[in-house]
Amino acid sequence: MHSLRWIWGFLHTYRARIAIGLFCAVIVSALNVLNPYLAGRMVDDVMYGKQMNLLWPILGIMIAGTFLRTIIRYTYQMIFENVSQNVIYNIREQLYDRLHRLDFSFYDRTKTGDIMARMTGDMEAVRHFTAWTIYMIFENATIMLFAIGFMFYIHPPLALTLLIVTPIIGFFAFRLTKDVRPTFTEIRNQFAKLNSVVQENISGNRVVKAFAKEDYEIAKFSIANEGFKEKNLKSSKIWEKYLPILDSLAGVLTVLMIFAGGVMVINGSLTFGELVMFNSFIWALSNPMKMAGWLLNDVQRFIASAEKVEDLLKTVPKIASHDNVVPIGEYKGIVEFDKVSFSYGEEPVLKDISFKVKPGQTLAIIGPTGAGKSTLVNLLSRFYDTTSGEVRIDGRNVKDWELQELRKGMAMVMQDIFLFSDTIEGNIAYGNPHTSIDSIKFAAKMADAHDFISDLPEGYETIVGERGVGLSGGQRQRIALARAILKDPSILILDDTTSSLDMETENRIQKTLKSIQKNKTSFIIAHRISSVKDADQILVMNNGAIIERGTHEDLLRKKGYYFNVYKNQYGNFEEKHRDEDVI
Repeated sequence: MHSLRWIWGFLHTYRARIAIGLFCAVIVSALNVLNPYLAGRMVDDVMYGKQMNLLWPILGIMIAGTFLRTIIRYTYQMIFENVSQNVIYNIREQLYDRLHRLDFSFYDRTKTGDIMARMTGDMEAVRHFTAWTIYMIFENATIMLFAIGFMFYIHPPLALTLLIVTPIIGFFAFRLTKDVRPTFTEIRNQFAKLNSVVQENISGNRVVKAFAKEDYEIAKFSIANEGFKEKNLKSSKIWEKYLPILDSLAGVLTVLMIFAGGVMVINGSLTFGELVMFNSFIWALSNPMKMAGWLLNDVQRFIASAEKVEDLLKTVPKIASHDNVVPIGEYKGIVEFDKVSFSYGEEPVLKDISFKVKPGQTLAIIGPTGAGKSTLVNLLSRFYDTTSGEVRIDGRNVKDWELQELRKGMAMVMQDIFLFSDTIEGNIAYGNPHTSIDSIKFAAKMADAHDFISDLPEGYETIVGERGVGLSGGQRQRIALARAILKDPSILILDDTTSSLDMETENRIQKTLKSIQKNKTSFIIAHRISSVKDADQILVMNNGAIIERGTHEDLLRKKGYYFNVYKNQYGNFEEKHRDEDVI
């Protein structure tokens, strides 16, 4: 019932159309029992009563009724299909909106395959229920009620005899519903696993080929595929158990009708025409009983899918703007970390981090892999929230900023470069889609990307493949950097942005970036000394803590971690020679 209340929340907007559709279904149900009744009258009045003047009127009414029934049924089928498409459109819009508002922690624990299963298979089950199952349940129920009413009107004793079977059918239908529901949940979950395997292999196909692991991945898919098959077979075995019983009980109606009706005709308590009516009404009883199993199947599939869709729609992002947040607008970019600590679970990732950066200054962060460098800037943009301490921009806690305003003032070039399947122009202009082509080219020049883009056959109109397939790592980094530059943010975050570039290209980019960093607060995360040496302040991180801080010259004099990294990258020269080489 909960799933029905949930879907009604989307259906009630179209309640007028649904009411018209269900009213049409009632008319069709009435017309469905009209012909059997008229057929009986034809036997008694025309064939046995010799009232030949009634033949053509009865035939005319039967033909007109059939024609009218077809038109009305088509009408309400289209009504429900139209309603279902609108409902699914609205649900899909809300789902997609929800997916964009959910934070990193949700995607950290949720597989892409599971999300895709909800957006595809689960949505189709909901659509099928609203487009077909609802009116089929109503149609079959009303047909059965009309048939029972006519049968009691014609001959109550025979009607009661036939209805003896219905409680038994109801019992087995209930057992079927109870047994089959868990299997649909299992099928749906296994389908999500199957989706995940396929998605991972499509995304990682180059890695698979590079390591010649095709056979291994095919075997892994076979295991998931086998599990999906087994879950479906388990469901089929339940159907195998109950459907023959339901079909057989529906068939018993015909046997009962022929035996009991035949006796009553012989005894004279039932006319032959009335027996013909009952014989025709058997369809109106047996068909809904046969359909009961399939409709219950659809209902249970809908419930299993609706629960997953509703669960996603009800997922509340942990990172969101507070209700009492007042929009502030643009900010200067004074960034302060005040005794900030953070942990994903039990293990702390950042420990007691404190620093302050002003507009026009550059803060560089260096350290080994896993030191917490990327996590630190993720807290600045509120991809995650601090466990303790405060991150402030312009003296105001980032949690008190309106989330969209906070992030609109930043541009981040992430470690994992992502390009959309769009033109290069579209990718660069992603943060500022209404900008001019001249501005796009300027940003590309600043990122040292203009020359290689111009050399492409279609230049800026070149379509980038999915995730930037077809471009080198360095080219993707430069396009991503141009995208960030074009946004013209107050805070610029470069997370290992030049790791795929050669030293000469990196040096050119650094020189051009200096001209746009004058009024910006810049964060640079890097492993190369050449990327961080000119920063106003350098933080050296290890195991989530700041172990050294200062300028390039300060850190060289300390002869700690930074000094050792420098020595490994530039060789063991005298300090002044090293400084001259780097500078």
